[in-house]
Amino acid sequence: MRVAVTGAAGRVGRRVVRRLESQDGIGRVLAVDRVPVGATAGRLVRRQVDLAQARVEDVAALLAGSDVLVHLARSTQDPDDELAQLRDRRALLTALEAAAHAGVGHVVAVSSALVYGAWANNPVPLPESAPLRPNPGFSFAVQAAELERVVGDWATEEHRRVTLLRPAPAVAEQNSSWIGRAMQGAARIRVGAGDPPVQFLHVDDLASAVVVAVTAGLSGAYNVAPDGWLSGEDLRALQGARPRLWLPEPLAERLAVLRSRRARRPMPAELLPYTMNPCVVANDRLRAEGWSPDLSNEEAYVASDDAPPWAAMNARQRQVISLTALGLATAAVVMAVVLVGRRLHRRARR
Repeated sequence: MRVAVTGAAGRVGRRVVRRLESQDGIGRVLAVDRVPVGATAGRLVRRQVDLAQARVEDVAALLAGSDVLVHLARSTQDPDDELAQLRDRRALLTALEAAAHAGVGHVVAVSSALVYGAWANNPVPLPESAPLRPNPGFSFAVQAAELERVVGDWATEEHRRVTLLRPAPAVAEQNSSWIGRAMQGAARIRVGAGDPPVQFLHVDDLASAVVVAVTAGLSGAYNVAPDGWLSGEDLRALQGARPRLWLPEPLAERLAVLRSRRARRPMPAELLPYTMNPCVVANDRLRAEGWSPDLSNEEAYVASDDAPPWAAMNARQRQVISLTALGLATAAVVMAVVLVGRRLHRRARR
């Protein structure tokens, strides 16, 4: 089997390429990325190509002879970067069209479990048959659902097979995905009465799922997650000696908006539903194909979670810190509202 991997220099791509290199039955691994991806060695062939700029016929020539295309290419992790979103869509369309011209019969693409959305009436856990209901305004999940639609359309032709992987938020030691970091941050805030279960998938286990999809020739959608999930109580135990804020929903929304504007790695306001409603997935279907996670939710979370400065504080000190943080957050929101009111008043007087 000959496999082409786009986004081969990324956190998942590097792991997938290494695993495919050592996999029995793989004859050639073509590693493609728009940044330099190293030298060719043995059965590993590396090529630097910007799929968003390349011509379809050139990419088709590159993919010639490949049996499987693993599409992992991403321009950025910033969900608000509209230019990057356009680049990613163009890269996806180019890759699919080139794969069709080159006679590639199987495409593996990574979506996200967040395409199901966080809703109060979600079953726990969500099966692959659940409807895709990304929360409105959450561009990351909306884009993932669009990716699934585009790749699904490609598979309507005869003799084409598609595997769509829907991983839980992926984390790793100092190398978590953007959504993994954002979900870790969201897990430290409890909004209203919500205390939903959560899942964290180690990136190594996501890479192994991609390899199973390739070697087993899987078709259709598959959730990727450790067994079970973390309850709110489980998560608090893992977070250990650190304050966890409880916020009323209106205040949480205002605070998230302010953070989104000012923080370099924010928790977007669109993630707030995931602090109130469940969105955890079943992994039975992928497990039945021979995949199994090496790390549990607990192990993945702990491996990727940096100990905070206040880890050594006693309970009273942590309570003071938590209450102070809540007071500062409330004051910041009140100040923002006052400033907006003053501006509107000034405009009205002009």
